[in-house]
Amino acid sequence: METIDRELAAWLVRAGLVEEGAPMVAEPLTGGVASDIWRIEAGGRRFAVKRALAKLRVARDWRAPVSRNGNEVEWLLTAGRIAPDAVPHILAHDAGIGAFAMDYLKPEDHPVWKAELRAGRADPAFAAAVGRTIAAIHAATAHSAECAARFDTDAIFHSIRLEPYLEATAEAHPDLAPALMALSRETLATKIALVHGDVSPKNILVRPKGPVFLDAECAWYGDPAFDLAFCLNHMLLKCLWVPASRAAYLACFDALAGAYLDAARWEPREKIEARAARLLPGLLLARVDGKSPAEYITSDEDKARVRRVARPLIATPPTTLAAIRDAWEEEISQ
Repeated sequence: METIDRELAAWLVRAGLVEEGAPMVAEPLTGGVASDIWRIEAGGRRFAVKRALAKLRVARDWRAPVSRNGNEVEWLLTAGRIAPDAVPHILAHDAGIGAFAMDYLKPEDHPVWKAELRAGRADPAFAAAVGRTIAAIHAATAHSAECAARFDTDAIFHSIRLEPYLEATAEAHPDLAPALMALSRETLATKIALVHGDVSPKNILVRPKGPVFLDAECAWYGDPAFDLAFCLNHMLLKCLWVPASRAAYLACFDALAGAYLDAARWEPREKIEARAARLLPGLLLARVDGKSPAEYITSDEDKARVRRVARPLIATPPTTLAAIRDAWEEEISQ
C-alpha cells in the first residue's frame, strides 16, 4: 500500500470523493504502459483513479499528450449513453491534473478477457458480443458532426497509435515503408465514427451482461475499421501464446468479425471490411517490429511467422478478413 501524491489527494477531497483529513489507502493497479491507476479506499468507499503518463512505459521513446485523459472520459460518457452496461461509471474528472475517478469493478466478478484467453477460455459468443457492442457505438456516432468536433484528436491518435505502430514498423521494413506510410495517412484522413483506439483483450472485462470496455485514451473520430482490425489482431496473436487453444482463438476471430460486420449498417459491409483487411497485416507486423511489441511473442521463430504472413499481405492487401485468417492458420499449422 502507498499514498498518492498531494495534488491527486487534494483533488479527491475537492471532488467530494474523500473527506478532508480522513484516512485513505491507495493501492497501485496494473496501468499498462500509458497510465497510473490506483484503487482508492476511504470512508468505507472504494473506487479507481486513473492518471495519464506523458512518457509511456516502453523501451523506445514514446510520448503522448496527457490531455488524452479527458478524451477517455468523453468516450466513456458517450459510449455509456449508447451501451450503459459496457463501461464503468465516471465519478469525477479534472482535466488540469489529467486524472479521473470511476467505479472500481471487482476482478472476481469482472475478469480481464486477456486472462481468460491466456487460460484457454476462448468463448466465441463473448467475442461476438465484443464485436456487436463496438459496432453499436460506431453506428450511433457515425456521420455525426457534433461527435467529430468533440473528438478532433488527430494529433493524439497519430502519436499514440499510427506512429508507434504503422510508422515505426515502416522504419524497420524500408521496402514496405511506402505502403505503411500511405496506410497511416489514409487512416488518419478517414472520418466516419467514434473510435476507441485500443480494443484489446487487456482492456475488456468479462461479465454475464457482456463486455466492459476500459482504457479509451486513444479516443478519436475517424475510421471504425481500426477498432475492428486492432481487436482481431489479438485473436491471431494469441495463437502463438497458447498454441493448444488456437482453434478456439480463430473461432473467436470469426465470431467477432462476423458479428461486427453484420451490424455495420452505416456503410457498405465490403468497404469497411476492405479497410480492416488492409490495416490488420500492418498491425500484426507492428506487434513484433513496432514500438509496442507483444510481450509474449519472444522467440525468433514466432516473430518470423508473423513476418512471413504479414509482409506479403501488406505489399498486396486482401479485401476480406477471411483471407488473412486463412493465411495465418496455414502458417501456424505447419
